[in-house]
Amino acid sequence: MFTDAHCHPFDLNRALNGAEEERRRLGIVCAASATDMEEFAYNEELARMAKAENAPPLLPCFAVHPQLPASRRGADTDRKAQDGLALLESLAREGRLAAVGETGFDLFNGTFRETEAIQDELFAAHLETALRHGLPLVLHVRKAMHKVFARARSLAKCKTVIFHSWPGTAGEGQALLRRGVNAFFSFGAAILLNHRETMRCCAVFSPSRILSETDAPYQPLRGRKYSSWEDLPRVLEAAAALRRNAGAAASSVEELETAVETNFRAAFGRLE
Repeated sequence: MFTDAHCHPFDLNRALNGAEEERRRLGIVCAASATDMEEFAYNEELARMAKAENAPPLLPCFAVHPQLPASRRGADTDRKAQDGLALLESLAREGRLAAVGETGFDLFNGTFRETEAIQDELFAAHLETALRHGLPLVLHVRKAMHKVFARARSLAKCKTVIFHSWPGTAGEGQALLRRGVNAFFSFGAAILLNHRETMRCCAVFSPSRILSETDAPYQPLRGRKYSSWEDLPRVLEAAAALRRNAGAAASSVEELETAVETNFRAAFGRLE
């Protein structure tokens, strides 16, 4: 069974007609990200329909994205963030979330770095909710691994921590595990786009820690405008090839697919 640890079904549906039908045809279980109630309600309805029709499950997740403060400045941004945090807590309390995410830190450029203090506050609120309700935490991290390590002690208290589109080095991944963080490392298009350190991580990490993802529609392969669920088999094929070349365990597509499914169940703790 294919599993997608991070995607955006609401946005994918707007980009590509028939996206949900494609997911079902390919038999993909996914963790669906949302950043507002409209997106979450759409994902939750897809999840309800999938369950009623015995289709592959879709797991609804929610967070205020760390890029929000940079994309919408001023009082409106603060109000949207506070409303989002209130919604997050409400959804968690009602048992409607599979995970808190994607949250984290984005310091990719000067515009994002200007909002670092706000991102810190948002992350603290998300972490508190995840810990209070025993939920997995899905992290978006760009140019900010130092901030993750600064919070490693708190992250080690989380049920699981899923690194969407793993941004670190092999050494950083191993260091997080040594610090007691129950981390899973998700790989997508980057291993097909010659991102050398990401490829090395995918090749050498323990097969019990690897996840696959599309980030659909936001991580397109070369020559494509969007990513979609049909990219997932290619991601697994590339990951298996990298592991074969490194002499690592789970180096056939079948072995890796089985390992990734097991990891997805361990990371999210539910398939419903």
